[in-house]
Amino acid sequence: MNQAKPPQPGITIIGAGLAGCEAAWQAAERGLRVILYEMKPRVFSPAHRSPDLAELVCSNSLRGTGMNNAVGCLKEELRRCATLFMQAADASAVPAGGALAVDREAFSAFITDCIERHPNIDLQRRELAAVPAQGTTIIASGPLTSAPLAADIARLTGSGQLYFYDAIAPIIEADSIDHAIAWKASRYGRGGDDYINCPLSREEYYAFIEALRSADKVPGKHFEKVIHFEGCMPIEEMAERGDMTLAFGPMKPVGLPDPRTGKEPFAVVQLRQDNLHATLFNMVGFQTKLTWPEQRRIFRTIPGLQNARFARLGSMHRNTFINAPACLDQHLRLKAEPRLFFAGQITGVEGYVESAACGFLAGLFAAGQVLGNPLPLPPPTTSLGALLGHLAHSEPDSFQPMNINYGLFPPVEERKRKRAERRLALAERALCDLEVWRRQILAATSDLLFRPQEPPDEP
Repeated sequence: MNQAKPPQPGITIIGAGLAGCEAAWQAAERGLRVILYEMKPRVFSPAHRSPDLAELVCSNSLRGTGMNNAVGCLKEELRRCATLFMQAADASAVPAGGALAVDREAFSAFITDCIERHPNIDLQRRELAAVPAQGTTIIASGPLTSAPLAADIARLTGSGQLYFYDAIAPIIEADSIDHAIAWKASRYGRGGDDYINCPLSREEYYAFIEALRSADKVPGKHFEKVIHFEGCMPIEEMAERGDMTLAFGPMKPVGLPDPRTGKEPFAVVQLRQDNLHATLFNMVGFQTKLTWPEQRRIFRTIPGLQNARFARLGSMHRNTFINAPACLDQHLRLKAEPRLFFAGQITGVEGYVESAACGFLAGLFAAGQVLGNPLPLPPPTTSLGALLGHLAHSEPDSFQPMNINYGLFPPVEERKRKRAERRLALAERALCDLEVWRRQILAATSDLLFRPQEPPDEP
């Protein structure tokens, strides 16, 4: 294939997973030269097996298709933006009921073929041990970034801003908490009503401890062996240390009298606001390796959480990621060195779809910067904007990776709606606002879009 015009100045991308491939495609389609580095097949991470790009490791599911969940809305936004990720997903889809699942080999082969055949992309099959010292670069090396490269990223971001294991506590949708039982307060009344508190009696506490001890846990993979630090000990391991360990730790009731009785309960589970709109609350100190069904069962025995809906369940696993709100600006650039962009799970997004979305945005933003034509941010009311908002506006001291969920969106106008109606209203607003932004992007880059020359007609 021939291109319509000579390629523009280029960018370098490290990592050809979902985010790196999508970033490369977006930049190349806008006429930029792209050097894309991928260490496979010379070097494989412990989780990867295929030499193809954009390998799906854990599952072939890209999750739900309906607009009743935010990932369905995000996929539709990516589809409307003509992403390579959604082209590959739709081309390799397999029957999966209400989910979008793909043939993993066909999916990766589709993306590999597109990347290898694009005349503006130079795929280099070798490992980079350090970030290039010059030039616009997108770092999309993923949650299993190699040790030498991770060390260089730590140097660039500050060693205290790069994490190799994440200890994630569950997050609960605010409107599923029973406020007839739980109450808002801070310990000793300091700092306002910043926490939601769920009280446990002595009997409820001991039943909770026993449930933790007997629950099913997720077995660790051989490359995920973790020496747990005291500050991120799984709650079930703390329970094994003694009956009262949790009551003197994250569940201590001191300074939190129950307004219904005027007395301190035997133990308390505290929930901390997790997003700007106060629609999500984090279970303080509840990082865990319990299986997801066990988390739902056991945590719903906590008074006030009997009807809890979980926007995210807890986990502890190997995951290299940076403290995005401390390190990155809203355009996914390193604040200390704006020629460097980050994309994918290393930024602190979770999931295949979210990683591809982050790569899509990083590719757009990097292309705009190189071309001297900065591109606008997606509206915060869109799935894409909500993901960026999570990375830019979360509290740095408690930042953790997150899947897309409707709790990250600005709420719809205040009026009584059923939960399903609220979600559909959020999706409808997102897609309407996306269209305005998509047209702005097209208008800003239409003269640069890659268009292969048509072959001559047969004589």
